[in-house]
Amino acid sequence: MSTEPETTESAEPGKPEDAVRSGTSTDGPGADRPSADVPGADGPNADGPDAEDAPGTEESPDPADTTEPADTADSTDTTEPAAAEGSPQLSEAEAELLAQKLERERIEQRKAEKKGPIASGTKLSGPAADLLAAVRAVESGEKPVAAVFDEPRPAPRRPAPEPVRRPQPVPAAPAAPDTPAPQTVDGVRRVLAAGSAPEALAPQVAAALGEGAEELLREDPWQLLRVTGVRPEQADGFARALLGAECRPDDERRTRAVTVWLLEQAALAGHTALELSALATALARQGVPDADAAVQSTLAEGEALVFQDALDEPGARPRTAPSTPAASSAPPAAAGDSADDTEGEQEEAEEERPVRVLVGLERYALAEESLADGLARIVNSLSKEPSPEWEAAAAAASGSTAELIRAAAGHGLVLHTGGEASRAEPAALLTVARGLGLRAVAACHTPDGRRRFAALLGAEDPVVTVPGLLAGTEGPGRDAEGALDLDVLVVLDAPQLDVEGAAMIVESLPDGARLVLSGDPAVLWSAGPGRVFADLLAARTCPQVASRTPDPGPLGELVSGVGIGELNQVDAPGKEVVIVPVRDAGEAVHRTVQLVADSVPRALGVPPEDTVVITPGHGGAAGTRVLNAALKERLNPGPGRFGGFDPGDRVAYSPAPGRTVPGQVVGADAAGLHLSCADGAVVVPKERVEQAVRHGWALTAHQAVGSRWPAAVVVLPGDAAQALSRPWVYTAFGRGERHLSVVHGVEQALPRAVAEVTAKPRTTRLPVLLRSQVPAAQ
Repeated sequence: MSTEPETTESAEPGKPEDAVRSGTSTDGPGADRPSADVPGADGPNADGPDAEDAPGTEESPDPADTTEPADTADSTDTTEPAAAEGSPQLSEAEAELLAQKLERERIEQRKAEKKGPIASGTKLSGPAADLLAAVRAVESGEKPVAAVFDEPRPAPRRPAPEPVRRPQPVPAAPAAPDTPAPQTVDGVRRVLAAGSAPEALAPQVAAALGEGAEELLREDPWQLLRVTGVRPEQADGFARALLGAECRPDDERRTRAVTVWLLEQAALAGHTALELSALATALARQGVPDADAAVQSTLAEGEALVFQDALDEPGARPRTAPSTPAASSAPPAAAGDSADDTEGEQEEAEEERPVRVLVGLERYALAEESLADGLARIVNSLSKEPSPEWEAAAAAASGSTAELIRAAAGHGLVLHTGGEASRAEPAALLTVARGLGLRAVAACHTPDGRRRFAALLGAEDPVVTVPGLLAGTEGPGRDAEGALDLDVLVVLDAPQLDVEGAAMIVESLPDGARLVLSGDPAVLWSAGPGRVFADLLAARTCPQVASRTPDPGPLGELVSGVGIGELNQVDAPGKEVVIVPVRDAGEAVHRTVQLVADSVPRALGVPPEDTVVITPGHGGAAGTRVLNAALKERLNPGPGRFGGFDPGDRVAYSPAPGRTVPGQVVGADAAGLHLSCADGAVVVPKERVEQAVRHGWALTAHQAVGSRWPAAVVVLPGDAAQALSRPWVYTAFGRGERHLSVVHGVEQALPRAVAEVTAKPRTTRLPVLLRSQVPAAQ
């Protein structure tokens, strides 16, 4: 079942409501905004797991309501604001103040009414009860989404002078979770056996559920879904075996577990949240009879967050009604009546305002909020006046290199886009910054990227990998406050940043630092949730420098054409590009082995260890498993005595989800499998070998992104046509530095994918969050 809904890109949300009064002026921002039905729509934090403990639904007072205006004659007479016959006529200012007082009393009365008990009859109270009632109303069709969830957005928050939280150093390769106690594993094994589930899952289940796993799993069999790879139908079979007739599709334990599982699957597909309608559809496909109740239960237990983004569509009716000259000359009582009429018109306009309701896991929602806050802090930090030294450095450069230097001189956040050849521009910027005495560091996605960028600089000292930088094993280290000890950070391969990694980087920067994100926007997006670089480009909240340095040669010409949706035939006199047509998957495998082992070494002098094979997936008749088996048999035959591996095997080591480090098997012993990787020697514990290590002659494009090899062989068997897209082809074709062979069995599916199939949309909140805090760059 697919959990990737059609994503609607967020438009910029409207500004907070201005006070609307006929003939009156505004005392402060949002002085007379209508009270919201759902408090705490500021972000996902407001609807977090503790929402049900919130003390009622009282709205925070507006700043303008905290100070009473100066008293005027008869200002305490709120029931007869008009001047009595024979009394002196009120001045315009006095009439205005009386109207303000009436309006404030009306607001206070509405606030007092909101303090009353909630008549929902549910076990929740406060914002959680209001929110869940609103979700129920929308799903039942009782009210339109805009009418239920709409609320004036608060004024943009000022960026905090310091990061809200500082990340602590984390291991570069996360250690395996603490080994559960043997008695815990034995207890889980007994429960699995009773439910006819594979007992081999016992260590994973015990590690996922922790202490008391046996009792928890027996009481709630659907907790099995917390184990990676388990699907709902498998958990249902396990639950039926344990619970018998008590196992029902509408069991709250099941609906909660399936809801969380769907959100986790959405995160694997790149979404930081799901639209409520998409989640409801996915729940129905999993046999959940009441999607609304399932979402409510999950929210009530604090296992997910719900939040809404207000969207403004072009041409939508203005939210604030204009005041009329006639009303401004009316006596105070008439002015109050007009304010009521205007508010009614305003509320009617708000009902037409589109709203997007989203549900997501807390970790990704908070990471996206934290990332937006940190970026706002960097962008809105003290203005950086370009010094004469920066100007001189920019004048000495040319083209887009000079543009990048000038942009970085005067701004805290700069985006730089371009292909492989454009990396010379951030290298020049780094050299300039270090020449000015600034602590400047570059971070790359992979060790190979670090090697290539260091070659441009002629030194390895200022170049690190992103995981090494965050772990503290590479780079300048941190100061006493936990911030990175640097002034300029250039992040290469920026499209590979997911929301959690990007949030860690941004939170780690000290105030006043410069951040330059550089990358090729046409490559595949990050393996983790989010699309940070693409969202920042779309938000246009900082300077963007597009490189004008083209990638050279026939390979550069071919890849550049793919990037704009054209599959061009290029002249390749030096056999830089070779097309090898095949009829079926078996022939594709045979020709691939022949190219790697014989043809490319003989024609170009590139040895097999410097050639990478790229294919769309791990499975299938020409996937990585089949190709690696064939390549191993030809290039390094052996019995696979170390868990299927032999010394000399090329491997792809995954120290963490989404990261792939190429390496080679050195040996094995009681400690585990010994690998030689670009970062040094690695020992993979034997219990993790199956999950973390694969043979690595053939990779997927996602595994290969961020690295390059002298030669690349891209395998496109006939059954891979549906997996192709423009970003995939662009990424795969761009992995070869000197040579590209295409084992072509998809016929017209390849040019069609390049021309028509763009990246799958991802549901994220970062553009909306940024627009609420950072003005668009001019």
